Amino acid sequence: MTDRTTRPLVIIAAFAGSLAAGLLVVLWLTGGFRNVAAPASIGGPFQLTDQSGQTVTEQSLKGKPTLVFFGFTHCPDICPTSLFEMSEVLRAMGKDADRINTYFISVDPERDTAAIMKDYLSSFDPHLKGLTGSPDAVAKVIAGYRVYAKKVPTKEGDYTMDHTALIYLMDKDGNFVAPFNLKRKPEEAATDLKRYL
Repeated sequence: MTDRTTRPLVIIAAFAGSLAAGLLVVLWLTGGFRNVAAPASIGGPFQLTDQSGQTVTEQSLKGKPTLVFFGFTHCPDICPTSLFEMSEVLRAMGKDADRINTYFISVDPERDTAAIMKDYLSSFDPHLKGLTGSPDAVAKVIAGYRVYAKKVPTKEGDYTMDHTALIYLMDKDGNFVAPFNLKRKPEEAATDLKRYL
């Protein structure tokens, strides 16, 4: 480039830079940054009961990485498939499976009592804990995790549940990390999970 073409570009860049800097100063002085929304958090306070009748809260997540999956025991395919895949990852982890929390939280508290959750989860890895509670307690955790869950009537006069099918990976402090990918070899998923131990 010649001096003739470079000089106008430098002037334009300097002008744009000073304009951006000035805008930042004005926003800072007027408190404009306070109105910028923070990213939505996932998680939060809850109190549910596991399949053995033990109380589980958000504090129970702390100290270990945690996998959280929302579903229901009458689910025809997605839930049992995901729980089987989680069980395979836990098996692949060996003794390290004791060092993580794995929770299956019901979105159908009307039907999913602790006893039903216990019977249902007996087909999967014993590390999996099923959580349920009152409709209000379940609604609170559903809202905290930004889960979509809706009762859908069936032709037979019964109902099913539409729901979010993500596996939530939480760190040792109980903070959301990312959705956890189960659609790979259990050994690969187990290796990935061990990074958070």
